[in-house]
Amino acid sequence: MHDYLLGGAEHYRADREAVARLLALAPSSVAVVRNCRAFLERAVRVLARDHGVTQYIDFGVGMPARENVHQIARRHVPGARVVYVDIDPMAVAHGRLVLEEDRDTLVVRADITRPERVFADPGVRRLLAAEPTAALFGSVLHCLTDAQAPAELVADVSARLPPGSFVALSHLVSDDALVRRRITALMAELTGGRWGRVRERADVAGYFAGTRLLDPGLTDVRHWRPDDRLQPPQRTDEWTGWCGVAAT
Repeated sequence: MHDYLLGGAEHYRADREAVARLLALAPSSVAVVRNCRAFLERAVRVLARDHGVTQYIDFGVGMPARENVHQIARRHVPGARVVYVDIDPMAVAHGRLVLEEDRDTLVVRADITRPERVFADPGVRRLLAAEPTAALFGSVLHCLTDAQAPAELVADVSARLPPGSFVALSHLVSDDALVRRRITALMAELTGGRWGRVRERADVAGYFAGTRLLDPGLTDVRHWRPDDRLQPPQRTDEWTGWCGVAAT
């Protein structure tokens, strides 16, 4: 579904039918998803260009995008090392074909809610040095239930990163309780219960406890250091992406 909303080619009829149901409920979904992706791309660019970050862990990468983290980062820090993590076997298999371009990129099949296993993976231990690293949670934490404790996950990952590291994340939010309930219920139905929920902005703020947010702090994905690339027009009365980048 995410790939289809981004305009990709890795999707099936069932995905397209599911997206049609989502769009009937929330017509702004295409713009929301694309603006969330554009934020992640800008965040990686800023971290590489302005902070010199050479290592990245992309949690819940999903299907490869048209422009991926290692490609963005290497425009500013040649040789940037990137670990892509996902639990979906299809996403991992396709990712290994597309993303493992050299010894400095790695696709790991792992449950992102078990970060100790991610960091203990021999390939990850080989690839990543003890230097500043950016942990990326782009449009994935809303896929976790409250029982999976997304805020605690971010804190756990942040604590495992070397000094001088960063965390960047985006999360689907809505100010409308009815929208939150309806979209959450639909996504739970479509995924067989393997989805979290649309949350509120205050929930996302809790993910950054103990960190130092970079300017402009917590904001709509469209407003985090916007560039000259045209962003898809988006309604603001349904749902949106809420985001931030912080030093750990």
